[in-house]
Amino acid sequence: MERKIFWLSFTVLGLAADFILPLWWALGATIPIGYISWWLAYRSGWFE
Repeated sequence: MERKIFWLSFTVLGLAADFILPLWWALGATIPIGYISWWLAYRSGWFE
């Protein structure tokens, strides 16, 4: 379940960044988006 939540949140946030931010900002936002998605799926405890 956590893996699905991770990839779903990573995809949604990544697409939002691609549409909202300029290209280089969206590429730079990939690492923080990955961290937020990892925390949401694995560390927050909301999906256990």
